[in-house]
Amino acid sequence: MPGPTFLRGEAVTLRVVDEDDLAFAQRVVNHPDVRRGVGVFAPKTAEDEREWYESQDEDNASFVVTVDDDPVGIAGLHLDPYPWGYAEVGYMVHPDYWGQGYATDAVRCLLRYGFDECRLNKVGADVYAPNEASQRVVEKVGFKREGVRRDHAFVDGEHVDLYEYGLLEAKWRE
Repeated sequence: MPGPTFLRGEAVTLRVVDEDDLAFAQRVVNHPDVRRGVGVFAPKTAEDEREWYESQDEDNASFVVTVDDDPVGIAGLHLDPYPWGYAEVGYMVHPDYWGQGYATDAVRCLLRYGFDECRLNKVGADVYAPNEASQRVVEKVGFKREGVRRDHAFVDGEHVDLYEYGLLEAKWRE
């Protein structure tokens, strides 16, 4: 049975990750087009997904992104353990659902949750330079590129830059 609905966007619903979602999460993270964009280089096993699921705590808000009750991706907000009011957003959408605005809507949901309910001051996002679609997602919802970690990651046989994005709560509310 799927986890309960937690957040609703215009097109997507974010619901709590349940054990029944682990096979879907494994399929998404292992998809070659997805793992390139999120920096996963080793195959994720069912046991890896179970460990991820069991490691969730109050500092990790992870959700299944659904459309009409069908899972299309995974998204989450990782709260910084320091009392600075900071968290990082992350998301993966299965390629069958790319280009439909689901990642953007999911990130908007996470921002609303983070700023309105978690009292965050800032949300960050890290995006690999070749992942132009993910850059568009975060820029569309208001993130600004704040820095570059040059040749920080190894993607598809080459070192690539990692772009650091940030969005302040005050700017989000404008």
